[in-house]
Amino acid sequence: MTKKIAVKLTAHFERNLEAVELFLAEADALPAYDKLLDELLDTLIPNLERFPAMGRNFLDRSAQSVETVNALNRLQAKLRNCELREYLLANYLVLYARFDTEIYLLVIKHHRQLSFDFQSLWPTLPPNNS
Repeated sequence: MTKKIAVKLTAHFERNLEAVELFLAEADALPAYDKLLDELLDTLIPNLERFPAMGRNFLDRSAQSVETVNALNRLQAKLRNCELREYLLANYLVLYARFDTEIYLLVIKHHRQLSFDFQSLWPTLPPNNS
């Protein structure tokens, strides 16, 4: 029998959940948020407790630039006793840290959430009229 590992939510993960809820509310898709919570509680967390390595090792990605190599090296130095893993859950990407006896859920994003809000980065950009 596989030993269960404790799965914990970080404050950042909880803020991401709130952002996902807001994103889905703006898209008039709040039932999808309830479904996400069910999937987290009924599927993802129990599966991670039993199979903590089920996600892909995040650091196995090949670096495409010197900056990425340097950033990954700094990140690996900080993650001495942990694995950073990612898991695709339906329409969501989950990033988690795996330790010997605990897993911390770090990030969750809907695949349609933008990584960058260019309008707020450069407020003088003309509006997109396409």
